[in-house]
Amino acid sequence: MNARQEALSVLLKIEKNKSYSNIAIAGVLKDESLEGADKAFFTALVYGTVERLLTLDYNLSLYLKQPLKKLKPEVLCILRMGAYQILFMDKVPNSAAINESVNLVKKKASFASGLVNAVLRKVSDGGLLLPKEPKEFRSNLETLKFLEIKYSCPTDLIKLFIESYGMENAIGILEHSVGTQPITIRVNTTKTTTEELIHILKEEGVEAVPHKAFKEGVYEELEDALCLLKPGRIETFKSFKDGLFHVQDASSQLCCKKLGVKPKDIVMDVCAAPGGKSFTLSELMKDEGTLYSFDLYPQRVSLISSGAKRLCLSCIKTDTKDAGVFYEDLPQFDKVLCDVPCAGLGIIGRKPEIRYKDLSDIDNLPDLQYHILTISSRYLKPLGRLVYSTCSLNPRENTEVVEKFIRAHKNFKLISAETVMPHIYNSDGFFVAVLERME
Repeated sequence: MNARQEALSVLLKIEKNKSYSNIAIAGVLKDESLEGADKAFFTALVYGTVERLLTLDYNLSLYLKQPLKKLKPEVLCILRMGAYQILFMDKVPNSAAINESVNLVKKKASFASGLVNAVLRKVSDGGLLLPKEPKEFRSNLETLKFLEIKYSCPTDLIKLFIESYGMENAIGILEHSVGTQPITIRVNTTKTTTEELIHILKEEGVEAVPHKAFKEGVYEELEDALCLLKPGRIETFKSFKDGLFHVQDASSQLCCKKLGVKPKDIVMDVCAAPGGKSFTLSELMKDEGTLYSFDLYPQRVSLISSGAKRLCLSCIKTDTKDAGVFYEDLPQFDKVLCDVPCAGLGIIGRKPEIRYKDLSDIDNLPDLQYHILTISSRYLKPLGRLVYSTCSLNPRENTEVVEKFIRAHKNFKLISAETVMPHIYNSDGFFVAVLERME
């Protein structure tokens, strides 16, 4: 199949089976059915169509007589793909987007070829259309509707962001959630330096620049974090195979630094897969000491082991453990990282389908998160440090869980709590709380 056929197949899986876009895309890329530029086009088309779903549906509905939900899934997905190419992919001629969409629908639902042709031509003529922009942004129906269509984000989630962080931050989060996300790596400081890696990557044809966050009115550099500009397939780089870096968002790197590990520490990462935070912690420890890296499923634990081997990090000990169970045979730890399962509302730019989930689906998460935090705290030595973190932007999963824990555990004190705003840090949205045991 060509790139558009593969994209349609993946979009149908997402539409019908609620598949995760990144997993479905990885499956296609792995089987090598596409090459070179086709892979990049396929990936951009799938992610973009999912990411801009509400915007696309709004524009398509302007030219359809029947509701979108009455269309066959194949026809709807082809219309969305075509509209995305027309409205958001500047390098694709509108005529090519229309013609290829018609060719595609002829193979799947030939009766709809006239409809697809007519609607996409009207989309091409009309360009990107949005509801009337409000004169003043308030948490009212007019503002919510405009933001929903402009940023393709359901109103319930927009309201959560506004209520939690204010209108300015909410719009910043939404702005950051669409378009290209930064590709950030962490330098393996046990094998090279940031300056050396920049030079090595340049020789491989990749430009790498220090990651910077706009914090408190100035740009602040995150040590040993690099952003890759148009990197291509990272796993093919010699520098990657040689273990000189691993891919990790800046927010996760910041989280690891907050734990304050040092060489010779005994550290535990309770929900570690796929291993990025364990790798960074090991590097911060100069690969000296012991880091226990656990996860619930053996296949996910194997990802940690293989990554540690590639990076030549010998202090990592992996095993299959349930973070919700206390294991009497484990030692006491100097530092514990408790990065819990969460709703992922901080990574909607990387996993766009998360934004469309019903918020009621995450009602039970805070109880699970509190339980894991409580279990994790029992492993900590007196005067030890624990970091609780999520990649969510939901206060119920973040500050409320930590506040509940502090109220119930008088022998712990809160050192700091920070919500990492994606538009400020040029990163994923994240929450990091630093706790210390007093006795």
